[in-house]
Amino acid sequence: MEKADHLSMKDEPEVQGEPTKTAVHLSTKDRPKVPGEPTKTGTSMVDTAAAAVQSFAPLNQIHQHLCAFHFYAYDMTRQVEAHHFCSHINEDMRQCLIYDGPDPNARLIGLEYMVTEKLFMTLPDDEKKLWHTHEWEVKGGFLFMPGVPEVMQRQDLEKVAKTYGKVFHFWQVELGHELPIGLPNLMMAVTRDGQLYPEMIKETEKQFGISIEKERESRAYMKGPEHGIHPLANGGGKGLKLELREVDIKPVESVPRVFV
Repeated sequence: MEKADHLSMKDEPEVQGEPTKTAVHLSTKDRPKVPGEPTKTGTSMVDTAAAAVQSFAPLNQIHQHLCAFHFYAYDMTRQVEAHHFCSHINEDMRQCLIYDGPDPNARLIGLEYMVTEKLFMTLPDDEKKLWHTHEWEVKGGFLFMPGVPEVMQRQDLEKVAKTYGKVFHFWQVELGHELPIGLPNLMMAVTRDGQLYPEMIKETEKQFGISIEKERESRAYMKGPEHGIHPLANGGGKGLKLELREVDIKPVESVPRVFV
């Protein structure tokens, strides 16, 4: 059985008319199989040949693996363990591919952009609401680098604690979807204790041999954004959900032509 690195949600018996959500770790059941034929030998040979002559420069810039937790911006009960594989664009911005696990068969489920406070402050107010803070993720011990000694992690996490992130997930793996169906979902990150399911935390600690409480203690000295958490960040305290609506398509005839 292949291991999945997040939790799914199931409804327990109703309490006062409302179903109670509990976390069920997906490592206890089979990961949904993606539809399609197994990769053929011919395809593998082409991939091998292409890899010998092509450049994968953007991917080769990935320099770190961060593990964190995301929840849907409109539903905190839907929580996912997210594995970020990140590269720096410069000192003020990094970009991360997000997978549902660290194993070779992990699925690409989203992406995240991280910027410093300096860049975040240049964003329009409507845009700021789409970004979340990393201060409590880092200081609370919920964001870490698997396999990297804590003393080495702290050098970079001190910087991450001051940043803001914008993240979208495209594959609702916690619902057991076999394909990335539906609209992209804006995601948020933890900002205080009590937001994550205890089962989520315990399973992650067991998988990676860490103690989130000990990591929290070692990071107590860290600081967040210099000017404090912006009031519009983290959705401005509101839930946010993307919706699809129909609009009129501008006809080709209306597009200016430079050359006739």
